[in-house]
Amino acid sequence: MLKQNRIVLATAAAVFAVIVILEMAAPANIVGAYGFVLPILLIATVRHRGLMLVTVLACVVATYMGLLQPTKPGRFQAAVINRSVVAGVLLAVAYIGTTWEERKAREEAARAALAQETENLLRVNTQLVDAKDQLNRSERLAAVGQLVASVAHEVGTPLHSIAWHVQALAEEPGVTPEMRKRVTVIDEQLTRVVRIIQDLLSSTRQREPDPSWLPVEKVMSPIAVLMEPVFHAKEIALTVEIPGDLPLVWTDAEKMHQVLINLLANALAATPPQGAVSVVVGVRAASPEELDRGRRVAQSMAPLVVTIVVRDTGCGMPEADMQKAFEPFFTTKAVGKGTGLGLFLSRQTVLAHGGSLVLESEMGHGTTVTITLPGLKTEPRHATERD
Repeated sequence: MLKQNRIVLATAAAVFAVIVILEMAAPANIVGAYGFVLPILLIATVRHRGLMLVTVLACVVATYMGLLQPTKPGRFQAAVINRSVVAGVLLAVAYIGTTWEERKAREEAARAALAQETENLLRVNTQLVDAKDQLNRSERLAAVGQLVASVAHEVGTPLHSIAWHVQALAEEPGVTPEMRKRVTVIDEQLTRVVRIIQDLLSSTRQREPDPSWLPVEKVMSPIAVLMEPVFHAKEIALTVEIPGDLPLVWTDAEKMHQVLINLLANALAATPPQGAVSVVVGVRAASPEELDRGRRVAQSMAPLVVTIVVRDTGCGMPEADMQKAFEPFFTTKAVGKGTGLGLFLSRQTVLAHGGSLVLESEMGHGTTVTITLPGLKTEPRHATERD
């Protein structure tokens, strides 16, 4: 681009010099002065106001230089008028050319900004798809784990009874070596069945949260960036309010991201277009129960809790569904749209943090989910020392 500008400047200077020479050779031919339009238009393509001002000034001065040449008596006034007309034309061309090029520059900048924004949206959408896939995998894995746990509980009791009877048979006085051998095989296979069930339980159990004291902004800010495009696509307003000077929050950022994404996905599904979903973060004094629960997992917890309120203007839930909302595999979504484990796993995750998750809903008035997590108030000087 710089090389191209140099070529344009050199061409404009050469054209200007040629026209000046022609003007000096034939000052009476006013038509030659109109040639100054060419360098003005060339400089306009450089899109530099300073260069344009210098060029226009030089062309106007060169236009009036023709008046310094001797003219026939009575023709001087006409020459002044003609060259003033030329100067006016040059000024008009400079204004139009500059305005045109600046508009083109703005359009190009707008196109570049749109392309960058589109790229950002695609990247965020890819992250959202990945997060959704991860959440779906977690839900499917949790569903398998829940099923295996149920099977293990139901099968465990009769297996223990069978094992006890097998051991009793092995201790009978009349047991022959052949019978003892068969009893040993049965006992080994029973032990193997129990071990297989335990291995299945270990492989399907979700990772336990590993919380630490984190700034609230670190937990909340990525959520708004991640979820905003899908809300925008459905024409639903998403607002996230994070006041300043919040305490640290006791949380596993990855686990809490999964919880918030699940809650926002539920709000998105329940809210019609033109609706609104808000996420409001706050802090309040902890109740004795909240303080006791929080200090079981975070001993340094201050007597306060951080609250995260997710509120939507959707259809709401009937009382009957409210009572079952946290039951595993219960869902009001269509078949294939949900596993019924989202709220169940979300509450389990929050409880593991020493917090709570409460659901409030009313038909036709939307749903509100309130999360409380242990908080830790830090002194300003500590924050300065960390910086």
